[in-house]
Amino acid sequence: MTVRLYDTQAQALRDFEPLDPRNVTMYVCGPTVQSGPHIGHLRGALSFDILRRWLEHRYDRVTFVRNVTDIDDKVLANATDDEPWWALAYRMEREFTRAYEAIGIRPPTYEPRATASITQMQELIQRLIEANRAYAAAGDVYFDVRSWPRYGALTRQSVDAMEPAADADPRGKRSPQDFALWKAAKADEPESAMWDSPWGPGRPGWHIECSAMARRYLGAQFDIHGGGLDLRFPHHENELAQSKAAGDGFARYWVHNGLVTVGGQKMSKSLFNFIPAADVLGAHDPLVVRYALAAAHYRSSLDITPSTFAEAEAAVDRISRFLDRAARLGVGETPDTGALLPPAFAEALDDDLGVPQALAVVHDTVRTGNAALDAGDESGARRARAEVLAMCDIVGIDPEAAHWAASGSSAEAGALDRLVGTMVAQRAEARATKDFAAADRIRDAIAAAGITLEDSVDGTHWSLNG
Repeated sequence: MTVRLYDTQAQALRDFEPLDPRNVTMYVCGPTVQSGPHIGHLRGALSFDILRRWLEHRYDRVTFVRNVTDIDDKVLANATDDEPWWALAYRMEREFTRAYEAIGIRPPTYEPRATASITQMQELIQRLIEANRAYAAAGDVYFDVRSWPRYGALTRQSVDAMEPAADADPRGKRSPQDFALWKAAKADEPESAMWDSPWGPGRPGWHIECSAMARRYLGAQFDIHGGGLDLRFPHHENELAQSKAAGDGFARYWVHNGLVTVGGQKMSKSLFNFIPAADVLGAHDPLVVRYALAAAHYRSSLDITPSTFAEAEAAVDRISRFLDRAARLGVGETPDTGALLPPAFAEALDDDLGVPQALAVVHDTVRTGNAALDAGDESGARRARAEVLAMCDIVGIDPEAAHWAASGSSAEAGALDRLVGTMVAQRAEARATKDFAAADRIRDAIAAAGITLEDSVDGTHWSLNG
C-alpha cells in the first residue's frame, strides 16, 4: 500500500510518507469571508474532504486544519455602517459552514479564525525581522524577498519576472515585490480592525495569517498544505518563503485542486457566470451536488454545463436503485471494513486520489450486483451491495447514510414516495377487484412520470428511471 500525491512544488507524483504514520497532518486554506460561497469553494473543500477520508482509511487519524480569514481588505470593504466587518465575517462564515455541511463535508479538526492568532503572527514577524528577512517602515512590516534566495521555489519564478506585490501601500518598500507582513492602521479603517504591535497599531497581512496558524495548530513542520490552484501565487509562495525564512520546515507536500469553469469559461462575476452555492443547493439534491463536484479528478478543471447535474443525478440514482433492489432480498447491514473495498477502487484512490476511476469501480460493482439479482444469486448480490456501500462511504456518497436522509432534499423525496405509494395502493385495490382497466391506467400514468414499478412476492416497489 503506497499513497501517491502530485506535489505542486516538485511538479511530480511522490510517494506519500507522513511524518507520523499514526497521525497525518494537513492544513488547507479556507475562505476569506467577505461574501458567500460559490460552487468553486464547494469543489475545493470537497476535494480535500475526500483526501482526508482516504488518508484516514489508510492511516487511521488525520489532524485537519482549515482556517477562516476573517480580517482582510475585502472584508473591510464589504462592511457597512449597519453591519461592521466582524459581523459580516461571522455571517458569511456561517453561510460557508451551512454549504459545506449540506454536501457532507466534515468539519475540520480545528477551524481557527485569523483574528484569534494575532499574537502568533506578531511573534513570527518578529522572528523574521531578527533574521534580517523582514523590515519595518512607517508602521508597516514587509518581507524582503531578495533576502531569501529561494523565493519563487514553489512556482519556479524569478523575482525579476514577478509583478509588484499589490497587497499593501508601497511607501516603505525596498523592492516592489516585497509583500506585507503587517499593515499600519489607516485613518479610514475602524479601530476594531486594529491591534497594538511593536511597529504600531495595525493588522496582519494575508499571507502571514496562514503561516502562523499552521504552525500554531500543526507545528513547525507538517505533512500536506492544500488549497485552490489560484492560491499558488502569491499566497502559497509567500507562505513558503516566510515560514522557511523563519526556520520552520513547513509543508512537506503541496496539493492544489483545479478550478471551476462554466461552459468552458473561467467562472467570474464580471462574466455573469458566477454560481452561488445557495443557488446550486436550492436547485439540486445535495447528494447529487456532491457527486457532480467529485466526479472530475481533483487537479483538473471542472466545467459546469447544463448536463453536469443531470448526469450526476442519473449516476446517483443507478447506485440507489441497486441498493434498494438488493436490500429487498434481506441483505441487511454489513460491517464496513477495508476487506470490502475492491482492490481496483483502493488502487485508484492511492494513485493521486483518482476519484473518477474509483467511481467507475463503484458502477462496475453496481452492474455486477444487478446481474446477480437478475440471476437469483443472493450471495453475489449481498457481496456487491456490501462493496458498493463501503466504497460510497469512503467517497461520502452513500445514499443510505443518515446525513442525506436529514438533508433538505428528503422532504421532496418523502412527498414523492407518499404520492407514488398512494397510486400503487390504488392500483393494487383495482387489481384485487379485477378492475384491470383502472389498474393499467394507474400503471401507465406512473410510467409516464418516469417511474418504474417492480412487482414481487413481497409487494410492489418503485424507482425513478435512469
